[in-house]
Amino acid sequence: MLLMVGHTVDTVCPGKKPGDTVKTAIHDFEGDQTYSEKVGHNFQINADFDSVKSSDYDALVIPGGRAPEYLRLNEKIIKLTQEFFNANKPIASICHGPQILAAAGILSGKSCSAYPAVGPDIDQAGGKWIANNDTFSNAHVDGNLVSAPAWPAHPEWMKKFLDVLGTKIEL
Repeated sequence: MLLMVGHTVDTVCPGKKPGDTVKTAIHDFEGDQTYSEKVGHNFQINADFDSVKSSDYDALVIPGGRAPEYLRLNEKIIKLTQEFFNANKPIASICHGPQILAAAGILSGKSCSAYPAVGPDIDQAGGKWIANNDTFSNAHVDGNLVSAPAWPAHPEWMKKFLDVLGTKIEL
C-alpha cells in the first residue's frame, strides 16, 4: 500500500538477506474463540537487516501476526523501535505488533489498539489499550503512533498512517 502512493519501502527480517523470503500466515475470524491460522505466502525481503539505520528512514511499520512475539526478543529491533519513537517518526503497528512497542518500553502514557490478547501487554507497559468492540476494523492514532487491532482495519490503518506521514494523494 505504501509503494502504491510513492513511498520507498524496505522489508527486513533478522537473519535474512535481500532476495530471501519469510513465510507468512493468514489469520481469520471464523467464529472461534480466537483467530484461525492458514498458510500465507512467501514474502520477499529486499534489504539487509544488519545494515538498517533508523536515521535512513521516515517511518516504521510493525506487522502483526505471531512474528512480534519472537521479534521482540531481538535487541536490535527494540533499539530501532526506540530510535524511531524518540525521533518522533511515525510508527504503524497492527495486531500483535504492539508486543514490540511494549518490549521497547515506549507505550507509557500512550493509547494503542491491538488484537485483544495483546491488551494486557499494552496496559502492563504503562499504555492504555483501546478496545475495538470486536469489530477489528478501526484504527487509532496517538501522536506519531498509528495502531489497529487486525487485518480488517488495513484500509483505515493505512489512511491514518498516511495522514501522520503527511502523504498527499491527489486525484
